[in-house]
Amino acid sequence: MLAEQRFEIILQELEEHRAARVPRLCELTGALEATIRRDLNALARRGKLSKVHGGAVACGGEFLREEPDVGTKDRMHQPEKERIARYAAELISDEDVVYLDAGTTTVRMVEHQKHSKATFVTNGVACALRLPELGFQGYVLGGALKPGTGAVVGAQALTDLEGYNFTKAFLGINGITLRQGFTTPDPEAAVKRKASQRAYLTYSLADSSKFETVSAASVLPLEKASIITDHLPDRAYLEHTIVKEVL
Repeated sequence: MLAEQRFEIILQELEEHRAARVPRLCELTGALEATIRRDLNALARRGKLSKVHGGAVACGGEFLREEPDVGTKDRMHQPEKERIARYAAELISDEDVVYLDAGTTTVRMVEHQKHSKATFVTNGVACALRLPELGFQGYVLGGALKPGTGAVVGAQALTDLEGYNFTKAFLGINGITLRQGFTTPDPEAAVKRKASQRAYLTYSLADSSKFETVSAASVLPLEKASIITDHLPDRAYLEHTIVKEVL
């Protein structure tokens, strides 16, 4: 296959999916990985795509390669996070078994709880510390501690989740798009996905800056979680899932 033919296939894949990994492009073109990597370099030089680790993303829109540390995230979009957290906290009843994902908005949810008798399970160190301070019944997953964000991840966390059935799961998320759904920069996605699978209802807590941003690891398709946000920038999302705007 000629290089220009491969270029056309690569760009078509990016047009349809916004992101493409090298193995997928090898499958589509029949080319070796080394060839595809050279093609991506050539297309990047032409301004046709943006190279990322393991593949490429389409130009236009933001690709989130790394996650800010928890201190940085906590200072961002504070009023929006407060409104989202307050609304989400009101969804919890005394009979619930709740999963709280690691994240700055889920910690705020704990602060907005009032004398709840619900049972809480979390992979977030900040949540795990705050729950008993406020007199709530809380459990923390075992596993590896992720530097920077204070999230517990890895095989042990996934195993621990198998022992729970949640009525509600509240997930922090890094990116949301119509095509890629909910995404996050790294394998923490596996813990979020497993928690959602163990839950009757899943909510994604996302301020409006998270929309039209793609991260490397897929978490869930849009229809698998409702979204609680401060502002929905594109009404097309309503065709795929339930969205609550907390104005």
